[in-house]
Amino acid sequence: MNIEDLTPGQESERRAGIGIIGCADIAVRRAIPAIRKSPFDLVAVASRSLAKAESVAAGTGCAAVEGYEALLRMPGVDAVYVPLPNSEHAEWARRALEAGKHVLIEKPAVQSAGTARGLVELAEERGLLVMENFAFLRHPQHDRAQDLLAEGAIGELRSFNGVFGIPPTDPNGIKYQAELGGGALWEVGCYPVRAAQEYLGEATEVLGAALEFDAKQGVDVSGVALLRDGAGVTANCSFGLSHSYRSTYDLWGSEGRLTLEWAFTPSRDARPVLRLEQRDRETRIIAPASDQFLGVFGAFHAAIRDASARPAHHRELVRQAGLMARIRTHAG
Repeated sequence: MNIEDLTPGQESERRAGIGIIGCADIAVRRAIPAIRKSPFDLVAVASRSLAKAESVAAGTGCAAVEGYEALLRMPGVDAVYVPLPNSEHAEWARRALEAGKHVLIEKPAVQSAGTARGLVELAEERGLLVMENFAFLRHPQHDRAQDLLAEGAIGELRSFNGVFGIPPTDPNGIKYQAELGGGALWEVGCYPVRAAQEYLGEATEVLGAALEFDAKQGVDVSGVALLRDGAGVTANCSFGLSHSYRSTYDLWGSEGRLTLEWAFTPSRDARPVLRLEQRDRETRIIAPASDQFLGVFGAFHAAIRDASARPAHHRELVRQAGLMARIRTHAG
């Protein structure tokens, strides 16, 4: 029985079942603990290695499965989370949709608008949801920023400036492998680009973009993109894999500026600071602690239950993929 066929009475009796395709670190550290607190029932974890799947599944009460296709054939799996290398997202999202599963793809979901549209069309044909996991959007600090902007705390928005950089890690890791979809733009640049879209209008164009490549590693290790919407609001997005850690964005308006000091990857227990500057006054606003991964699985579950919530997620997936592809093309 597919989850979309459940009646309201049945929904209260049966938790939606979810499986995880791949045993990436993000799945182990953040996704599994969040799923176990969410409305989902964690049914299974799949890996190409049974031993690895068993190691990850140990202590969770879920099944360990060898092979991704085997998980897709399991009864009770209504949805899947796909934290595979970027280059494998499109294929396994498609296979999962064809198997009748709702799909949450770890960011960046796919690398072209055409691929994103293809997945959305398949999902809509089958009455399913496909969604990209930008967990940071589920942290309440971003809702507070939107509220302050709507209240006129900084006047009219003029520009967005977002920065996400991390120190170098293992050079043999996935993020440094071009054939697996690695590189700074896809790994960290997607964060400020996605955040900018919360504030810029639909008609966003790429004014400029540049990527710095490491010839030895064969991937881009830093970059910048300049965007502008139809109303003239601009966004400057900077990112890198060879930087001291920085995870922030600010909104500069006609009457002030609002800065989110830990915008993208706050820990579950952290209380991020929003700094509001207005003329000769500065106000520090402390956001509540929140598990943003629990928030994203809650949103995923809600959109599975409520089909009217799915089109917004589908539009966001296509828009992000298209904008990221245009940035990559502009950078050359």
